[in-house]
Amino acid sequence: MTKPPQKAGYDTGRLNLPFVGISTFGKNEYVADWDRIEADVAILGAPFDFGTQWRAGARFGPRAIREASTLFSFGHGGAYDHEEDTVFLETDKVRIVDLGDADIVHTDTMKSHANIEFGVRKILAAGALPVVLGGDHSINIPCINAFSDDCAEKGPIHVVQIDAHLDFVDERHGVRYGHGNPMRRAAEKPYVSGLSQIGIRNVSSTAKEGYEAARAMGSDILSVRKARKLGTEALLARIPADVRYYVTIDIDGFDPSIAPGTGTPSHGGFLYYEVLELLVGLARRGQIVGLDLVEVAPDYDHSGSTAILAAQILMNTIGHILHQRS
Repeated sequence: MTKPPQKAGYDTGRLNLPFVGISTFGKNEYVADWDRIEADVAILGAPFDFGTQWRAGARFGPRAIREASTLFSFGHGGAYDHEEDTVFLETDKVRIVDLGDADIVHTDTMKSHANIEFGVRKILAAGALPVVLGGDHSINIPCINAFSDDCAEKGPIHVVQIDAHLDFVDERHGVRYGHGNPMRRAAEKPYVSGLSQIGIRNVSSTAKEGYEAARAMGSDILSVRKARKLGTEALLARIPADVRYYVTIDIDGFDPSIAPGTGTPSHGGFLYYEVLELLVGLARRGQIVGLDLVEVAPDYDHSGSTAILAAQILMNTIGHILHQRS
């Protein structure tokens, strides 16, 4: 019996199963020299959780997401989506690298944030897409700060937030850079043209005056129930088209039935395809130029499903971004 033909490389070299080797994101190449990134996408860990107001543990999020991402690392030639008959993340056409983590200095928020900002600036200077793994949601503050020079050259960004909480507190007991503040800090930036805050529900991290301030500063705030009532296409129609998007995903935007591993779970959240279809629509509607995913706290989910969800949504989103660019 004749052996069927195999694609080049399919049976050559190491099999390199998910549980073998080093857990970089998707088992992609680790790049220690941030002056030699040379990639389409660069992953940066931001294991900072000093901004939490309740349960800590998101400092271990980047490590958990990387380990979970190895599940999606052994496709041959790329990731195939049978529903769209499309190959994403084609290994011979795109380069994704993992830069490791920004250095976190315990108890020093400003220094830790500065180190995260430095890493994102290096990624942007290299012309790569920054994908940042949090950490608590305060890590979005240095991520947005890092876009100042990029936006001066290429134009403003519109921030799309998927989250259970508004995170629009201005200052509370002198705290301006915790995980309840990032969207307020983003809205203050002259190069942020607006915010779409999607999934906001239940008792939030922000008081009534925060909601009023968010709307006054141009935010479009949508609950999960409102988003479901609209449907994906009508929801996308509320977001400006043909602009540059920065996407920030708090894992608690998902329902805790599928994402229990987070410090501030909130019932009534999104399911997987609701978020994926929104992100795919954004990739087609404009240009996603930055992405972070935050608040995965693996110790609250011993099944590992929250980290797998985070890795899966990132892998799929990166694939769609690169596919649209090609």
